[in-house]
Amino acid sequence: MHPTLTVFESSPDRGRGLARDMRVRWALEEAAVPYNVRLVSFEAMKQAAHLARNPFGQIPAYEEGDLVLFESGAIVLHIAQRHAGLLPADAGARARAIMWMFAALNTVETPIVEREAASYAERGKAWQAEHLAMLDARVSERLEALSRHLGDRRWLDGAFSAADILMVLVLRRLEGSGLLEHFPALLAYIARGEARPAYRRAFDAQRAVFEATRGG
Repeated sequence: MHPTLTVFESSPDRGRGLARDMRVRWALEEAAVPYNVRLVSFEAMKQAAHLARNPFGQIPAYEEGDLVLFESGAIVLHIAQRHAGLLPADAGARARAIMWMFAALNTVETPIVEREAASYAERGKAWQAEHLAMLDARVSERLEALSRHLGDRRWLDGAFSAADILMVLVLRRLEGSGLLEHFPALLAYIARGEARPAYRRAFDAQRAVFEATRGG
């Protein structure tokens, strides 16, 4: 039985591959795992059926037999642990890959999401420009450290892993912000991720949902 991934019926990212189900889709594509998709509306996300999958009423949710998971990072880790190719076999390298998964979602994504929230939630407020400047500096500090680590590496730690799935997609949230342009190593890193066939399949699958819901 194929796992089922619950995703937005009408994603606010407008098919740009930024919704968090993209992380799971990419991992499944890398692992060559077929999966089913369940579409859920914003209204249905807050109703009992979906809350049984995710008590916070968010996406994605992942069902595999009797196992139900939420939180994209936890789902990606589960897939990586069950299927070859997304985590190294060596115990030390495996631990480092998992460490970088946590770094992507905690150290790097947190200030990026805070910046996103301030950009729309504080629109028109007198303090917004000053707050955004502070958040830009915080994000740039993280980007500088990550860029320094990457150097001329192709991936975060040796071979491509689930950590790179999460980190590439976290960094993509900054597209259009002007912050990434100061870090050519990160732009090249993102481009390498986007060039992977599994990424393209995942992106196209998510895009197809948006196109279908808008009748395109």
